Amino acid sequence: MFKHITHTTLYVLDQDEALEFYVGKLGMVVKSDADMDVMRYLTVTLPDDEGLELMLLLPGPPLHDEATAEAVRELVAKGGAGGGVIFETDDCVGTYETLRAKGVEFTQEPTARFYGTDCALRDPFGNPLRFTERPAT
Repeated sequence: MFKHITHTTLYVLDQDEALEFYVGKLGMVVKSDADMDVMRYLTVTLPDDEGLELMLLLPGPPLHDEATAEAVRELVAKGGAGGGVIFETDDCVGTYETLRAKGVEFTQEPTARFYGTDCALRDPFGNPLRFTERPAT
């Protein structure tokens, strides 16, 4: 059966702007950037992580007809086009401070919870992102 999840998708409204954010600010690296005639196939991943790839896709063909693509664009702008992504970090407060210095805007400051310390932000398109530092064991 299945071995592991390889990709997950976030819909973005501009792939170059998405690269500026995910690579330039969050420190991810481009894994794939290919013109497939009908679409640009763009994925990023964490450095030194050969696991999960984050697909940064535009709403539209071949996945959507124009009416559906417009509906997805509207949902993206409202932050409601997907479940978002949760990253793990060894230092939530330090990561928060580093990203704030790069101009990343947060929707929630680091907060201690039963599962660790985490905080929340949105990408430039409204997609919800979180990162969490697990508690010491």
